[in-house]
Amino acid sequence: MSSTQQTFRGGKAHGEGQAKADQMIQSAKDTAHSITGGSSDTRQCAQENKEQAAGFLQQTGEQVKQMAQGAMDAVKNATGMGNASSGTTTTPTSKH
Repeated sequence: MSSTQQTFRGGKAHGEGQAKADQMIQSAKDTAHSITGGSSDTRQCAQENKEQAAGFLQQTGEQVKQMAQGAMDAVKNATGMGNASSGTTTTPTSKH
């Protein structure tokens, strides 16, 4: 596989992760917006949902970050720019 293809796939994975995070953020905003107002029970429920959504978004953000890091490492390794100290390895090739 060429480095161009790997770069494309890494960028695609990053873009897909970002799109998923944006979709989930919008969903959480829509949910919070639909339950705002009303009695104190509704407000408390809204606050709990907001806190739950925040935790979910934090977790999703970490997953997206890890996906992007993995894609970046794959591209670096494919192009021979991997860093052994970051847990990735590169295998030098020699031509005979």
